[in-house]
Amino acid sequence: MEKYLVIVESPAKSKTIEKYLGKQYQVLSSKGHIRDLKKSGYGGYGVDLENNFEPQYSRLRVRFPEIKALKEALKDKSKVYLATDPDREGESIAWHLAEVLELNEDDYERVEFNEITKKAVLEAFEHPRKIDQDLVHAQETRRILDRIIGFSLSKLLQKKIGSKSAGRVQSVVLKIIVDHEKEIEAFIPEEYWEIFANFRYKKTDLKAKLMTYNNEKIELKSEEDTNNVINNLTGKYLVDDIIEKERRRNPRPPFTTSTFQQEASSKFNFTAKKTMMIAQGLYEGVDLEDERVGLITYMRTDSQRLSNDFMAKAKDYIINNYGKEYYAPYLYKTNDASQDAHEAIRPTNLDYHPEKIKKYLTPDQYKIYTIIYNRALAALMAPALFLDTKVKIDNNGYGFELNGSQLLFKGFLEVYDSDSEDNILPKFTKGEEIKNVTIEPVQNFTKPPARYTEAKLIKKMEELGIGRPSTYSSIIDTLKMRYYVRLENKSFIPTDQGKLTTEKLDEYFSEIINITYTADMEKHLDDIAEGKLVWYKELAKFYDSYVPLLENADNKMEKKEPVYLDETCPLCGSKLVIRRSRFGEFAACSAYPECRYIKQDEAHKPVETDIPCPECGTGFLVERTARRGRTRGQRFYGCSNYPKCKATYSSLEDIKKEKNS
Repeated sequence: MEKYLVIVESPAKSKTIEKYLGKQYQVLSSKGHIRDLKKSGYGGYGVDLENNFEPQYSRLRVRFPEIKALKEALKDKSKVYLATDPDREGESIAWHLAEVLELNEDDYERVEFNEITKKAVLEAFEHPRKIDQDLVHAQETRRILDRIIGFSLSKLLQKKIGSKSAGRVQSVVLKIIVDHEKEIEAFIPEEYWEIFANFRYKKTDLKAKLMTYNNEKIELKSEEDTNNVINNLTGKYLVDDIIEKERRRNPRPPFTTSTFQQEASSKFNFTAKKTMMIAQGLYEGVDLEDERVGLITYMRTDSQRLSNDFMAKAKDYIINNYGKEYYAPYLYKTNDASQDAHEAIRPTNLDYHPEKIKKYLTPDQYKIYTIIYNRALAALMAPALFLDTKVKIDNNGYGFELNGSQLLFKGFLEVYDSDSEDNILPKFTKGEEIKNVTIEPVQNFTKPPARYTEAKLIKKMEELGIGRPSTYSSIIDTLKMRYYVRLENKSFIPTDQGKLTTEKLDEYFSEIINITYTADMEKHLDDIAEGKLVWYKELAKFYDSYVPLLENADNKMEKKEPVYLDETCPLCGSKLVIRRSRFGEFAACSAYPECRYIKQDEAHKPVETDIPCPECGTGFLVERTARRGRTRGQRFYGCSNYPKCKATYSSLEDIKKEKNS
């Protein structure tokens, strides 16, 4: 009996797939990439510049055990199935595997599936193909671009201004944040006023807003303008018109990677990285009683497409569970600019309702799976129907308005976005007089544009066409780790170093580090993947225009000297210097790395309190600063009896809660 080897990227995925295939199949994991560009050659690029940018690869030392295990497994196998992820990165990994394992065309088959279900996996094995070299070249081109720009720019910026890194996409995203901050800083608030008519009608307190004068929109720029209006008002308020209009609210499409990350951020305050990690687990498989099931489709996608099979099953599910009137055909088409290799993010099986399998999921998995399930189902449901009511109230030509809304038919709101509330107005009669009205003038000032949250930043990246679903979270993480941005109230604020980095890149590399160039390059990568462009010719065009910019910057960019303090290191006597980290500025020895002295910040020294420890009762709480781990740099409260008592609290509020519980 012939035996076959199946290679996937993830150990978790291998466990799921193994259950679907027969005993003839052995499923092993590469644990991701097994090779990367060398760090040798000109610039450390790992590319032969004189030979059409031929990439030079080396095996990753950390993957030696996996490579050895795969080669051993090959000995008694008649064929290899490369079942890596269904995208450029997955195609590249499959190609590297074929190269390292020295597989001939007849030795392997490439299989891909958008969901890890028994049906999808078996169908994939019935329709194998060979490796798509165009997809591989697209990934190689991206990797080489990122290597050349990343290595050369990072080296330059480190030497000149002390910045830790730069990148083709990373630096453009930083520029977006910095430019937006400039808009905020330049913003000048403008005064404006609103006038409200407050009254009680049929036991309901109502607030009508002044909107028009003689049916023209009115704008009040000053207190003087506002007082003039108030002085012209009479005591007579008449219902001038009542307008009722039905309004349809359509469901939103199922998730792309971008909209998925945005929703998880706004609903659960999850970072993009956390969201994708949870989704990865749901995609690779979850143990449900006696079977392991992939619960969602592939989560790196910019397509809104749904398969005909899913839409047919969703139609039956909706009609059977909610009624025929709740079903509606799918409204959305995929954007031409998106990579439509696979579907939108959806559940693999509607029978696995979130409530039905909740006990098998972690709380975070349950949250993520629920929004994916309900959003995809809602996309095939009928619009919600509302009755909107507008009541116009006239006073001497000044028009006040009341707006109300009543839900007539829930439609898709049965399963998603169901938090909308009715605002039902009392029944008014045209021509009737409103009595006992009090006027309320309100002074306002225009507000600057809001800073980017992670969700808004991802949305902006998607709109501009920079980055890809697989890179959104890593780009944002890099900006935070390099201390180019910091988070305040969940919003990104560029640091001084982030601003300086953008300033210098703007000055010397504006032709390349800009939104248009980066978005165009993403399109070029798509064209390479489709065989429309020759990969090494595109690299040559880039390199020929890039090198003069790099040489000019190296010659002309001024070096920013470190800021020395009037203090010496107590260990070696060298001057102390200001350094930066993701947690802020700190003073350290200028002789680093020979001397690793770091001055203890007075603000971060332990502070004793007179609050008894709730845990042991004998010690007192001490305010400390975390020195390592995910909470590094954050303050917390610990017991003075540490290590005998290891009680810790993130805030005094936690202590109060424990006392009251």
